[in-house]
Amino acid sequence: MHSVVISGTGLYQPPHTITNAELVEAFNRYADIQNARYAADIAAGTHGALQHSSVEFIEKASGIRQRYVMEKTGVLDPLRMYPRFEERGDDELSLMAEIAVAAAQEALQQAGKTGADIDMVLCAASNMQRAYPAMAVEIQQALGAGGYGFDMNVACSSATFAIEQAVNAVRCGTAQCVLVVNPEITSSHLEWRDRDCHFIFGDVCTAIIIERADTATSNDAWEVVGTQLVTQFSNNIRNNFGFMNRSEDSDPAARDKTFRQEGRKVFKEVVPIAAAHIATHLEKLGQIPQQVRRFWLHQANLGMNQLVLKKLVGESTDDRAPLILDEFANTASAGSIIAFHKYRTDLAAGDTGVICSFGAGYSVGSVVVRKH
Repeated sequence: MHSVVISGTGLYQPPHTITNAELVEAFNRYADIQNARYAADIAAGTHGALQHSSVEFIEKASGIRQRYVMEKTGVLDPLRMYPRFEERGDDELSLMAEIAVAAAQEALQQAGKTGADIDMVLCAASNMQRAYPAMAVEIQQALGAGGYGFDMNVACSSATFAIEQAVNAVRCGTAQCVLVVNPEITSSHLEWRDRDCHFIFGDVCTAIIIERADTATSNDAWEVVGTQLVTQFSNNIRNNFGFMNRSEDSDPAARDKTFRQEGRKVFKEVVPIAAAHIATHLEKLGQIPQQVRRFWLHQANLGMNQLVLKKLVGESTDDRAPLILDEFANTASAGSIIAFHKYRTDLAAGDTGVICSFGAGYSVGSVVVRKH
């Protein structure tokens, strides 16, 4: 069994930002249009009026201040309220593959590798651009990688779940150097017309190189001490969009075909699950939370992260658990990886950290790492 390290990470950051003020302006214009359209029904009590959103509401509810998106004009158009992408031909690189390749190139450079060194590609994200061929195989070809690749989806835990698959493959020798990419174009499955969630997500792509320790040449290698995954079924975060919709004769634009959640229930139920998961994982490894130098947590909600950390170590500080969702918003599976990518260089050799995600499923994945 081989020792395994994370030897490089990469980040693709989309070219456009949407501030909370821009988002609120667009949403409130949409609400006014809809309220005027259904004014008679609202007066009759047969149709509910849409409430305005506000910057204060968004920041208090989430801690989010802005988000990056692949396209913003469609999102901010009150007559559309979702991105406007141009369809690409089958002979062109897909949008998800394009941003994955960009993130992968940075990770490869950090690790001192080329595409030819990769013998396994995992594309792990909350939604895939198409059913097949696998996005991972397209990315593999674009990078000139060998071996094999496949897609996987465990919603916001996709990255940590993929890391375990990559670590296991390297440990047992079925792969030597694995690329995990997390292209999250969340703007396409967010319901921008829902006040309770229109501010939550942002677009991004992260990449991770996982390889045998004895082949690593990076000056910033992190030993993977252990991984642990758990799932528990819940309908509190759900998206019913899928290939069977047509056969069901269901409305492709119905509310259930985009992201929806019972936010308060998710907060109440996921926080104790995530905190207990991390504590149990560390205990199995002979450690306690107080020994962990840094927690790179899933970036869904400021309050969730603060409470998870307080349950684990009694206090919450930005140094102990860095925040990136104020800038990036919730980027689904990529959030904890962005935090690891941006906030690890100040740790010393021997320091331990935990990368942890939690989300729909419910699912929780934790990766305990130690700096070489």
